[in-house]
Amino acid sequence: MTTWHQFIEQENPLSDAPAARPDTASDSFFSALTDLGLIAFEGDDAANFLHNQLTNDVEHLGTDEARLAGYCTPKGRLLASFLMWRSASAIILELARDIQPAIQKRLQMFVLRAKAKSTDVTEAHAVIGLGGNAVGPALASWFPLLPAAPYAKVETAAGTLIRLAEAGAMARYQWITTPETAIAAWPQLKTTLHQAGIEHWRLTEILAAVPHITLATQERFVPQMVNLEALGGVNFRKGCYPGQEIVARSQYLGKLKRRMLPASVNAPEVAAGMEVFAAGDLEQPCGMIVNAARDQAGLFHCLVEIKTATLDTDTVHLGAQGPALHFTALPYALPDTV
Repeated sequence: MTTWHQFIEQENPLSDAPAARPDTASDSFFSALTDLGLIAFEGDDAANFLHNQLTNDVEHLGTDEARLAGYCTPKGRLLASFLMWRSASAIILELARDIQPAIQKRLQMFVLRAKAKSTDVTEAHAVIGLGGNAVGPALASWFPLLPAAPYAKVETAAGTLIRLAEAGAMARYQWITTPETAIAAWPQLKTTLHQAGIEHWRLTEILAAVPHITLATQERFVPQMVNLEALGGVNFRKGCYPGQEIVARSQYLGKLKRRMLPASVNAPEVAAGMEVFAAGDLEQPCGMIVNAARDQAGLFHCLVEIKTATLDTDTVHLGAQGPALHFTALPYALPDTV
């Protein structure tokens, strides 16, 4: 166990406790995101190699931005979803920690003669999620200027700060730094921001409707099923990558029949990979939970991949006999509905 993880266990042992619903900009908080893994790709061919593997443009990834991306099977199904950015010497891929070793191994298999090498840099970094109006004053000692828009990025001696998609009215950020810097900063952050667990951060991700592929949902979705292209995570002009033909065909052969939508459900447990059913057809699932998080009232908020036509005619339930899901609007427009 690393010093960073030991520190976080002592500071925040209830990291998976139910979260307060963070839907206002005044609810300023910070969380240690210990459920994420980081892969660094270095070498002269690193950008070109990843460009030919991922759904988004890597070759033109700027030093002042981050991008979402997916990694697909040849059948177009997502093996992983990433947040990616350039450091001074590498391209960093951030993904769910439970799939990071296998994804890194798979990508490295295809390097062949390319001048590109992958390194697991998870233990060398601390990732902190932050949200709310008070983040600017709280980070002023390390980042005098915050990134101005979602997926903008700034670098200082204190590390990398990336602004992410908003959760309601709340601006959200990730600070990627060394464990030593994070531990030293922790007491000062606590004077300005509410210290929250990972569940709190997961809830903001669901409110922002940004999907994360985990072990439970690998190879379940084509990128558009979880709105990845609507979030800028798919570039349809960049050329070939594994599954590209199927992803492109899904995009251009009429209106998509499956999408990801936010919902809430009052249930004892909700987890990624659980199936949902239409009340009129209990034989075949009509969708699947992509991500879920519980608030302090005991209500689960989730992202659900579903046949959109089902919502026009039927009630949707968690499991064949479970409670009904209550769907809400996405915080962004889908390309096939505008």
